[in-house]
Amino acid sequence: MITITGATGALNGATADHLLRHLPASDLTVVTRDPAKAAGFADRGVAVRPGDYDDPATLRTAFAGADRLLLVSSNDPAGDTVAQHRNAVDAAVAAGVRHVSYTSHQGAGADSPFVPARHHAATEDLLAASGLRWTSLRNGFYAHSLQWLLGPWAATGTVSVPADGPVSWTAREDAAEAAAALLLQDAPAEGPVTITATGAPTFADLARRLSDRVGDEVGFELVDPERWVERAVAAGQDERMVRFLLGMYEAAGAGWFAGTDPTLRALLGREPRSADDALDDVVAAAR
Repeated sequence: MITITGATGALNGATADHLLRHLPASDLTVVTRDPAKAAGFADRGVAVRPGDYDDPATLRTAFAGADRLLLVSSNDPAGDTVAQHRNAVDAAVAAGVRHVSYTSHQGAGADSPFVPARHHAATEDLLAASGLRWTSLRNGFYAHSLQWLLGPWAATGTVSVPADGPVSWTAREDAAEAAAALLLQDAPAEGPVTITATGAPTFADLARRLSDRVGDEVGFELVDPERWVERAVAAGQDERMVRFLLGMYEAAGAGWFAGTDPTLRALLGREPRSADDALDDVVAAAR
């Protein structure tokens, strides 16, 4: 039995869809805080169980009978992410889960400027100490986030960022398919597995590629971080979220997202989607 948390979200929902192309519905269970949102899976014969990272008792029941568990990282902005993940790991131990896969991030590290990366590193430590067999899917930074991380370039004619560095922009759809492929393996790799596209362009590179697509020069500038925050807040953005995103750029500038790995290509059996594919979507949305 494969059990998946967060299957009403885009990432693990797509993974569940991929699994259903290879497994009977009776071999899959999805766990969600609101089972009504998973009605589409229930209609296909998939068992849907309630489970909440803040309620360990529900997790122990939800994970019962699972041989393999795909644990999605919490996206609760007000929650204690690491505590929530600890609840899930403890529940997996209590339920006798044989192997846990966790959706982590390529830049996972206790010293990263990007807060989620620190949470991922702490969760990997929890898994390592749990006694479980585990795999950490260190997915590359999701390429669809370029829609907002490039800023208002279409209006200003310039990509303005507070720091720059190479990022292995990776399609969330590809990461989902890769997770399904790993879950279906007889003996999934243990420990961290890096799941990235094969290129890692900088924001300056992306500005040049945008120029090629729009037929006009798109400039690039590095802005003092505090000035960048001031601009964003003056434009109406929430300062807390702006400073949260600042950590992403600073992590990119420090090289946390620079590496690429052939594992994703091998799991997919094809070339992964690239940053150029994501830029095509960015330009189409701007027109």
